[in-house]
Amino acid sequence: MGGSQGKDRAVGLLGYLRAGCSSWCYHRLWAWLWASPKSLKLCLVPLTAMGEPSMDPTISADSTAQQDSLFSMTDVFLISLITGLFTYWFFFRKKKEEVPDLPKMQTVAAPVRDSSFIEKMKKTGRNIVVFYGSQTGTAEEFANRLSKDAHRYGLRGMAADPEEYDLSDLSRLSEIDKSLAVFCMATYGEGDPTDNAQDFYDWLQEADADLSGLRFAVFGLGNKTYEHFNAMGKYVDKRLEELGAQRIFELGLGDDDGNLEEDFITWREQFWPAVCEHFGVEATGEESSIRQYELVVHTDVNMNKVYTGEMGRLKSYENQKPPFDAKNPFLAQVTENRKLNEGGERHLMHLELDISNSKIRYESGDHVAVYPANDSSLVNQIGEILGTDLDTVMSLNNLDEESNKKHPFPCPTSYRTALTYYLDITNPPRTNVLYELAQYATDAGEQERLRKMASSAAEGKALYLSWVVEARRNILAILQDMPSLRPPIDHLCELLPRLQARYYSIASSSKVHPNSIHICAVTVEYETKTGRLNKGVATNWLKSKVPQQGGSSCLVPMYVRKSQFRLPFKPSTPVIMIGPGTGIAPFIGFIQERAWLKQQGKEVGETVLYYGCRHEREDYLYREELARFQKEGVLTQLNVAFSRDQAEKVYVQHLLKKNKENIWKLVNEGMAHIYVCGDARNMARDVQNTFYEIVSEFGSMSQPQAVDYVKKLMTKGRYS
Repeated sequence: MGGSQGKDRAVGLLGYLRAGCSSWCYHRLWAWLWASPKSLKLCLVPLTAMGEPSMDPTISADSTAQQDSLFSMTDVFLISLITGLFTYWFFFRKKKEEVPDLPKMQTVAAPVRDSSFIEKMKKTGRNIVVFYGSQTGTAEEFANRLSKDAHRYGLRGMAADPEEYDLSDLSRLSEIDKSLAVFCMATYGEGDPTDNAQDFYDWLQEADADLSGLRFAVFGLGNKTYEHFNAMGKYVDKRLEELGAQRIFELGLGDDDGNLEEDFITWREQFWPAVCEHFGVEATGEESSIRQYELVVHTDVNMNKVYTGEMGRLKSYENQKPPFDAKNPFLAQVTENRKLNEGGERHLMHLELDISNSKIRYESGDHVAVYPANDSSLVNQIGEILGTDLDTVMSLNNLDEESNKKHPFPCPTSYRTALTYYLDITNPPRTNVLYELAQYATDAGEQERLRKMASSAAEGKALYLSWVVEARRNILAILQDMPSLRPPIDHLCELLPRLQARYYSIASSSKVHPNSIHICAVTVEYETKTGRLNKGVATNWLKSKVPQQGGSSCLVPMYVRKSQFRLPFKPSTPVIMIGPGTGIAPFIGFIQERAWLKQQGKEVGETVLYYGCRHEREDYLYREELARFQKEGVLTQLNVAFSRDQAEKVYVQHLLKKNKENIWKLVNEGMAHIYVCGDARNMARDVQNTFYEIVSEFGSMSQPQAVDYVKKLMTKGRYS
């Protein structure tokens, strides 16, 4: 084969490649070939005739002899290489560019999704669905009770988490005979929906659905000491009516500052007669005890498949994987736990949790949620009274196979684990628990007493209020005071509510402490009317988390919950912070952040703190830190009220009145943001009334006008 033939083939193939290939592909091939051995480059020298520059000016005519001897072998190699590359490119291009032109199809009904509660209700013969918006588990508990009630009226109910379903299906509920949607909606924070009801709330705001076939009722759970009392319940009730739904019973407003249980019972006993009247049904009999779960005892089980306190995924505490949230908490190491107060009976503490390598991010004002554990001595006493081996491994399986909730808590597990990590054994049990337990009291008097407290009669309500609520009797105290009451431990575990996470305002700034979250808390401990010593679950558990040798006992399951409690966007905006006692927690984070901003050269506005405690020498929290911030000029005003250091008590609102002219100037002229944190029942209300007085006096407004002025500050996010 002559040299001219080799040249012609190389030119021909690369010319063909260039014609069909992109410019990028062609030039990339050239670059690769010229990085190849010299013998291969020699074959391509004649291609300069095509207009390509010679890539190697060092090659001379003396190379021709070498070239002739190599052409036969190189020709074959080159042809194979280029052909292979071109074939690969051709088919690759085909896959990428040749998209079949499909004919347009008519829209068909979407397939039934798992998120359709309508299909689930049809499949299981349900006609009442009770949705719950719950942050601490109470609304979920009420929803379960209402769904169980339905069977007494020949109806079938199901409790449902709105987060798990597509709520736009509400428009289809009329497809089911005698259908009804009930909403047990708790309000959280500044009138916000609970985490699991956020999507439902967003949908309601944006929806233009026709809900004219929907029948509904709403029970709200709130607290009157807060500004936006039952905002979520009120909004759902109002919005559903606006969308055309039919309210079959009036909105119920439960008040946790009063007696939430009684509010619910009162609403419930009027709600069901209204349902009966609307659907033309009657009660089929007395309320009866119906087990929701069946007990399975595991005698031969692999302990690696047994839950030991995890909230969601099995072994999640041994194999931590982000993101971390309520169902997947992060195990944070306690790196510091120090007592803040210098005297007095109370124990106020500062804890620091290490969140290194967790990818957890937080902002000043956010909340940290902590999952505590019950006192082991309480757990052991329950086991002894009921004569149970607490280390028995068991599962409680839902008898309703279609239910999304397969177990009341993670299973399989031991009774000890359930009573320690999963169940609330320290709060007074609700009336439905007493009713279910009554059947196990062998003494007629004790059985009658339990049934009476669970009834809707005035005498029964009064007895429940005095004997259970006001006496703060938990389940252990009830078992101790009723010797004949010895229920099966599995039924007790089914009835007790879940142990909930406790929320604390974060007392640090992520700008200063990106790998650490700080908590400021006071241990809860008090004597009840029965002479028992009751201890707060979380605070006493945290108190015991003292780092010594970095043992596992100093690990705290936690996650961060975002808050609306935020510093102003502009650092130059003045802030007025009012936080007596542990209410100072978020403001420590705020001041740290303002100090950091100042160090960055930012203009920082006035930072004013009104703090209060009982005695200057006992419980003046963060005294040294506040003094340092004031000395550095970050904290421009530090006003401290010591309520019990003089004959007449002095509180933060008194100091606000004393400095009322300066307060008005900061608010009216400086556009200051106001923050209040602490006791909502008394302090927050008194502080708000003080602002009404200041606005009225210096703004020359009437009382109603002053109230409206402060409300507008709240609406604009300037009063939190």
